[in-house]
Amino acid sequence: YLDSSALVKRYIAESGSIWLADVVAPESGNAIHISVIAGAEVVAAFARRQRAGGLTAEEVARAVYEFQDDWANQFEVVGIDRALIGEAMILARRHSLRGYDSVQLASAMELRELAQAEGTPIRLLSADDELNAAAIAEGLAVENPNLHP
Repeated sequence: YLDSSALVKRYIAESGSIWLADVVAPESGNAIHISVIAGAEVVAAFARRQRAGGLTAEEVARAVYEFQDDWANQFEVVGIDRALIGEAMILARRHSLRGYDSVQLASAMELRELAQAEGTPIRLLSADDELNAAAIAEGLAVENPNLHP
């Protein structure tokens, strides 16, 4: 399961991008799950980088195109419903998380429950230290791409 902070590394070269490319490559055999909110978060991250001068309009257009292609053809997108938002509210309060981070964590935990029933392990890949700490406290396996420069 990739949160948006890790997912951005798939499209923009930064610390951890090479490692992440290997993890998400179709030939890796890894199923890549993301939250439906990642669509808005990732595109917003590209736009912020452009506004700050870190990316050109052409680089953003390429990144958005590649992300949308992966969204449609590679990623398993985890939906959001009232129950998941209810869990996210509990997690936000318990761990003092930002709203979207609590939704990301609730999504990863829901996926973990489904994966455990099938005997499949999952990892949360995130470059967000606060989210990672909360995920570890909730018993999730976590990997930070920034630790794989």
